[in-house]
Amino acid sequence: MQTGPLADQIVQAFDTMSEQLQAAARYVLNQPRDVALLSMREQARQADVQPATMTRLAKHLGLAGYEDIRQLYADAMRNDVTGFAGRVGAQAKSQKLKGDHALAADMLGGIAAQVGQLSQPAALDTLVAAAQRLSAARRIYCLGLRSSHSPAWHLHYILSLAGKHSIMLDAIGGIGADALGSATAEDVMVAVSVLPYTRQTIEMADYVGDAGVPLIAITDSPVAPLAQLAACTIVVPTESPSFLHAMSPAFVVAEVLGALVAGQAGETASAALAGVDRQSAALNIHLKTRVKRP
Repeated sequence: MQTGPLADQIVQAFDTMSEQLQAAARYVLNQPRDVALLSMREQARQADVQPATMTRLAKHLGLAGYEDIRQLYADAMRNDVTGFAGRVGAQAKSQKLKGDHALAADMLGGIAAQVGQLSQPAALDTLVAAAQRLSAARRIYCLGLRSSHSPAWHLHYILSLAGKHSIMLDAIGGIGADALGSATAEDVMVAVSVLPYTRQTIEMADYVGDAGVPLIAITDSPVAPLAQLAACTIVVPTESPSFLHAMSPAFVVAEVLGALVAGQAGETASAALAGVDRQSAALNIHLKTRVKRP
């Protein structure tokens, strides 16, 4: 169970909640399995709120008490498979029943719809605002671990081509965070993280926040851990009939941000890309012609 049955309702009501209710709501959003399995008191302890706050959350959502929330999540869990192993089993059964073509079509159709969501006016406003922050930054730190590494690296690559001072925090040798030692409020971090959230990503984002570095979050919920730390949050859908969450929307966001920043840089980007072209030609990097073997 990647998301719980009340996730959409909680997100919609989140801004109307007190700080304590938001802490409880964040716990329910981020720990749907524990909501089904643990006692209310234990959940309150883990959320760092009073047990009465969990009850007030339920009433804020129109329910009689927190036991109603636990029951909803328990029912959802019984009807769900969790973890990569469970999801691949469910996928395999569906794939065997419907066929490979159907799974491929479902995945491609879902991705197309998800990318379409990113072209809505509010999403476009957020993308443009994020690009403006990137353009104004002295340095850009890009962070993404595990499945989120690839879109973060792709953004870093595009920004570097366009002449921006981009630094990839890829943690090779365990020193990924070391580059943040000189980060200031003149810089920006872009962090990518979706469920299940990688602990180190959140910790590094929290660290740069203490240093005054603005954070652009690319994540799957407006109340995800990264979103709570961010100056700007780009929400990407991740639902997929595959055993693994969809990362294509995050890739699209990376490409759009990179293109916007390059366009805003104008002549600076042109000069940087001209240098890339000269270097590629000098080192014969790209295949131009290929002689066929006789």
